[in-house]
Amino acid sequence: MVGTLRSKMARHKHRRSGVLSMELVLTLPILALLLAGLLEFTLLFFARGEVVEASRVAARKATLPGATLEDVEDEVFKVLHPRFHQSIQVAAELGEKSGDVVAVVVTVDMNAASPDLLWPIGYSLQGRSLLSESCMVRE
Repeated sequence: MVGTLRSKMARHKHRRSGVLSMELVLTLPILALLLAGLLEFTLLFFARGEVVEASRVAARKATLPGATLEDVEDEVFKVLHPRFHQSIQVAAELGEKSGDVVAVVVTVDMNAASPDLLWPIGYSLQGRSLLSESCMVRE
């Protein structure tokens, strides 16, 4: 009796041995996709903070008397990480007299900020940009 019970348990255990690996096969790609998305969006949010800070610093520089577009661009290049330098676009409206509104727009390609990890599911960073505009009043 004990022998037949052991053989039944052994057969039952043998039949269920592949269930765990099948669950892993089904859930591992979903987990990997979630982790890739988390990494990509974390890098994009960090880069967005850098672009916002660069536009603020550049706008502050543009409010000073005698500031030129070259001075504004230099401030942007100082703040942003060198990986962005290939794709930076800076546009600025410099006021002529005190009290004029100064606007600085900084644009960076998303591909410079993060690897394109989610393209297999249709979310690509190609052709997308991080943009920040800061406005201040000229001194």
